[in-house]
Amino acid sequence: MEPVVRIPSPIAAPLVQRLIRLPPPLPPAKPELLIAGLTTWRGADAPSTPDDVHRTAADFVHVAAEAHAAPTTELGAVVDVLTRTLLAIGELDLTDVDAVLLGPQDYARRLRGAVQGADRALSPNAAWFHDELLVAVCLHLLYHFVRRSPHIQRHMAERASRIRQLIDLNDAEAAARQPERSKEDQDFESLYAEEVERQHGWLTIVGVDLANAPDRWPLSDTYLSLEAEESSGSGVPGEPRTVLLADRVLEGPERVLLRGVAGSGKTTLIQWLAVAAAREGTRVPFVLPVRRFAREGFPAPDDFLHAIRHPLADQAPEGWVVRTLLAGRAMLLVDGIDEAPEGTRAELRKQLRRLLRIFSGNGCLVTSRPSAVEDGWLAQERLAEEGFKELSLRPMSRDQVTRFIHDWHAAAMSDEQCKEQAERDKLKEYEQRLLHSVRIYRELRQLATNPLMCGLICALNRDRSGSLPKGRKELYDAALEMLLQRRDPERDVLYADDVRLQQGPRELLLRKLAHAMVEEGVSELPRQRVISILDGALPAIPSARAEGDGEKIFHHLLQRTGLLRQQSGGLSVDFIHRTFQDYLAAKEIVARGKLRTLVEHAHRAEWEEVIRMAAAHARPEECADFLERLLAAAPNLRRPHVNHRRLMAAACLEHVTELDPEVQQLVHRRTKNLVRPTTELAARSLGWVGPIVLEQLPDPEQVPDDQQALLLAITATRVQDDAAIDYLARMRDRKSLSIRMELARPWRHFDTERYAREIIAHLDPIGLYYPVADTAELAALRQLGGRPWIQLVGVMPTEELLDGLELEQLTHLWVTAELADTDMSWLSRFPNLSVLRVNPRLPRVRNVPEGVTITS
Repeated sequence: MEPVVRIPSPIAAPLVQRLIRLPPPLPPAKPELLIAGLTTWRGADAPSTPDDVHRTAADFVHVAAEAHAAPTTELGAVVDVLTRTLLAIGELDLTDVDAVLLGPQDYARRLRGAVQGADRALSPNAAWFHDELLVAVCLHLLYHFVRRSPHIQRHMAERASRIRQLIDLNDAEAAARQPERSKEDQDFESLYAEEVERQHGWLTIVGVDLANAPDRWPLSDTYLSLEAEESSGSGVPGEPRTVLLADRVLEGPERVLLRGVAGSGKTTLIQWLAVAAAREGTRVPFVLPVRRFAREGFPAPDDFLHAIRHPLADQAPEGWVVRTLLAGRAMLLVDGIDEAPEGTRAELRKQLRRLLRIFSGNGCLVTSRPSAVEDGWLAQERLAEEGFKELSLRPMSRDQVTRFIHDWHAAAMSDEQCKEQAERDKLKEYEQRLLHSVRIYRELRQLATNPLMCGLICALNRDRSGSLPKGRKELYDAALEMLLQRRDPERDVLYADDVRLQQGPRELLLRKLAHAMVEEGVSELPRQRVISILDGALPAIPSARAEGDGEKIFHHLLQRTGLLRQQSGGLSVDFIHRTFQDYLAAKEIVARGKLRTLVEHAHRAEWEEVIRMAAAHARPEECADFLERLLAAAPNLRRPHVNHRRLMAAACLEHVTELDPEVQQLVHRRTKNLVRPTTELAARSLGWVGPIVLEQLPDPEQVPDDQQALLLAITATRVQDDAAIDYLARMRDRKSLSIRMELARPWRHFDTERYAREIIAHLDPIGLYYPVADTAELAALRQLGGRPWIQLVGVMPTEELLDGLELEQLTHLWVTAELADTDMSWLSRFPNLSVLRVNPRLPRVRNVPEGVTITS
């Protein structure tokens, strides 16, 4: 007999997994499993509690009540009764085979019999709803047992087939009962999709602002598909992680936490995903910038649009967002969890998890700066289906940098925006100069690793006719000069308004706004608050005061600097990028003589960029005092925070231009013992400190233990400065495969030819897969005569692989990066290829040539 209450299996399956653990492997002699032993709330290692069962019961009731005539006034009582009934699963002496033999109706009766009288307090309608819902839950439990047991599938084929048929009928009926979208919902969804494209379908390309040219360009013309890698690998040191195209992150895992440094392209990726979903119409994207609601908490679905101040918020049909979530058609794009105050993040996480438990089946992407949340921050605490796959945006490869530079200049030279051939010829010359400079100058190569910095470099290269600053501070100084001083004259908009301000007062006023945002722990301010800050600052800046009041100056800064933007509805204001906010705030803090106040924030990840840039701006005496205070004892802080402060002091040295040598030595002495990593995680985390770490690491030739040497290699490869090549070269003769794998892994971050010559060429090839991420590495390996074992750790077209790999040499190919095409017939060109290894988390490959063994 079929269940009357129906729950679609995509929604029911993750709820069942909260109740039943995965069974252990069974010997053939013991084909049955006691169900009580599989429950998630029993036993010393139980991952959940009866309270979790209550939450699961509530989710079952909520889902079923939406599609059936449930007694709404008694739903709480039904949840309580269903909880007691589900807990009886752990009391009955039944095996999975017994349950399948009973079928969903009789299994439900056995469970009800174990809690006799539990439903007496329910009205007849509520009792009926509970009983029918229990049958539906039992059907999905049995389906879970069938799927997990080869014994049931082989020896109880008829029963297994019947349960599958019931599931299919259940899903078909559930789909038929799903109410069709009303015309009102459909019309609004079309309007909403158009608004998504209008809001997010454009990309600001820094500095492409020629005379009469727009400040923004179509996202579809300029979007660069970046790569993302798993935040945790297989556990084998040196083994590469699975690499995916970032714009496909929601095609596989339903939930993703994506980390990326400032300017790495997180927000642009969200724009791309939102626009793509809106155009395809298969999912409804909800772009949810955390800064809009961080202090109030994660909004309820009905409040999504109002919380982000969406222009169509008042036009949405009542309940439209909830109906979209219930249908599993939503894509939640939660941008910038790091922009919430640290004290509110745990509550935001709890609220988001609850939302996704209730509305399972919807895609969700959460972005953050790397250090703002720890590993596993959104992973499950108890139950697997609540977990997020964790990925990190990779730095742009050399091939991607080249493409970005080409696309940037192509946009600038488009016929509509740059009609003069002489100007186009100039831009082509600047492009070639820049491509040459990025290849040969280490400083530029290190900076050009994300879209924001690449855009700045392209703009400054053009602005300065091919003459570029080298350091990060100098780069931002030059960018501000370009945007605040040269931007308007070059665009022939000298008289767009009647406010006449030079770079100095413009920057001063922007610094006041940035400082207020940092002090208040926010990334945007209400419009009236901005005007109030400007009104308060104007009396001390005569040249600005003479031009008007705060309202007038605000409009000038908004329209003429290119650094501010007004959010939808005009109610709030933020900087075009958080990096500019941090940089300007740091400059203001130093100008106010408040550098010391940063010490109390030095253990907090969201202040790292402010602190580094403040140290770069500080005068030598100020900087020395600041670093000494960072190094001083702090009895009120826990040891990890004290260590973080000291490492922060070491990181500041990279940006300081002048400093007392005694203070430099003090930093070295106080951090010396902190650069002896004892775990792989600790070794990786030292990389952000910079090249100073290399001066304090022990001589690897004096470290006989391979495990300790491996940790040193992990630290040195994360420094990503060519100075690390000299250090790593002293490990190149080690026989340990883990060390050789680690030495081979990171050469995409260094000068390719030098790293190939000094490291790669000397590694013992036995058992070692050589990773290649781009065409430069392919070419370098060809110069070395090729290698028989190759790993693909970057996304490359098939044609480039055929051109770069040695046809006769290749015997083993390991694919850890997503392929542009899963058709592998091209491998027939490699006559000696015998093994193709493909990470199981990548899409399944096809048309593998005969004679090639596929492994994972």
